[in-house]
Formats: sequence, C-alpha cells, structure tokens
Amino acid sequence: MSADLLTIGSRTLGSRLLVGTGKYKDLNETAAAIDASGAEIVTVAIRRTNIGQNKDEPNLLDVISPERYTILPNTAGCFDADSAVRTCMLARELLDGHNLVKLEVLGDDKNLYPNVIETVKAAQVLIDDGFEVMVYTSDDPIVAKELESMGCVAIMPLGSLIGSGLGLLNHHTLSLIIEQTQVPVLVDAGVGTASDATIAMELGCDGVLMNTAIAHAKNPVLMASAMKHAVIAGREAYLAGRMPARYMAQASSPQTGYFFTK
Repeated sequence: MSADLLTIGSRTLGSRLLVGTGKYKDLNETAAAIDASGAEIVTVAIRRTNIGQNKDEPNLLDVISPERYTILPNTAGCFDADSAVRTCMLARELLDGHNLVKLEVLGDDKNLYPNVIETVKAAQVLIDDGFEVMVYTSDDPIVAKELESMGCVAIMPLGSLIGSGLGLLNHHTLSLIIEQTQVPVLVDAGVGTASDATIAMELGCDGVLMNTAIAHAKNPVLMASAMKHAVIAGREAYLAGRMPARYMAQASSPQTGYFFTK
C-alpha cells in the first residue's frame, strides 16, 4: 500500500496525530511524550509558552526542535479577533516567517467554547495576510462550511469541551462536517483516551489534535504511545471499510459444504 500521507496547506505529514505542549510536569516529560506520540506537528500556545520571547526563561524549542517538528503556534487564551491576529503575527516573527497557525478564539474562560463570530473575523484577516489557518470551531456544519470557503486549510471541530476528556459527544454533526469538507477535518478538544481517538478516525476524520489526554494521564509517555497506535488503528479501519451492521445474527461459519461422520 502506498504511503497514507496527510496534507495540510503546504505541509505533508506521515503522522495524523497532532499534540500540544501544555500541562506536563516539566520540559523533559514534554519531550519524551511527544517523541512517543510519533507526532510531526506540535502546537504551542504563544501567550503561555516561551519560544524565545522571554530570554531569561526555559525555551520550549530547546527540547522540541523546529528542525524535527513543525511548530504550530496557537492563539489559546484569546477572546477576540484582534488579540488572536496579534498573537499569530508575533508567532510569525518569532519563528522566522512561519505562516501555519492554529486559530482559536474563545467565548469565555469557563467553558472555552469557540466564539465563531470572532473566529470568522480573525480568520479572514489572517488569510488575507498570507497565513495558513487551521481553525478550531464548533461542530456546526454551516460554520465549518463558511470557514472552509474563506480559505482555512483545516477545519478543527471540537469533540467536546477543551480539557474535559468527555470524548466525541455528537458523532452525527462530525460526520456531516466530514462529508461536506474538502480540506482536512481534525477533531480538536475533548479526547480522553485512546478509544476516543480511534472513533474519530473511524468516522473519517483526517487527524486528531490533543494535549490534556496525554499530559494528564498517570503515565503520559505510555499514553502518548497508545494515542499513536489508536490513530493508526482508526485510520486503517476507516480505509478498510467496516462490515455492515445487522439487527439479526449471521453465522460466521459457512452454511454449505458440511462434512458428516457416522
């Protein structure tokens, strides 16, 4: 079988698991877990993580090398379009012209649900300025279609609330988004364990992005490995095509050609 690659904007990837860098106990654990995940894209909250803007603090890029990983700046912590746009511009400056970003504009600091009105505003400004925008959004097919038509390079609907670990709560709306969307669809937020990642891939998602499910596991490095294999298993199951579901039993042994003995 030929390589099953994922293309997001101008990047082509072998791994369909994208991981974050927050909530680990230290940078060494961060590096070990990301290595075990097999991820090629690593997302970084520019407003919360030092990647060179604070010279006197530990730099994440010392353990997560941009030469090995594609660094995906994200706008976590932004609650309006203007702050999200400024954060992306800062990231581009810090990363020497890097233009792939993950846009998230939140509605409030309690449920961290996306503010789609501000998200659409920010996405348009960033796209017009040459950014490749991967966009965190609600699981609303109409909003997803609008963001795709604007030029976002990936649509990233939530599975459930950020950091909740509740898994995928609405398979139907995710399926609607997957069916209508021509750019990659990645579940972003809500994954709690490996089976959640597998289900997302079996539904036809192109990838999964997660952070808390790995970082808050009792053994983050082992969970990162589990997530790597879960995404691969789900993708292979999707490509293989599952058997039809049936309401009645059907014997798995042949019904003809029996051999009888006296």
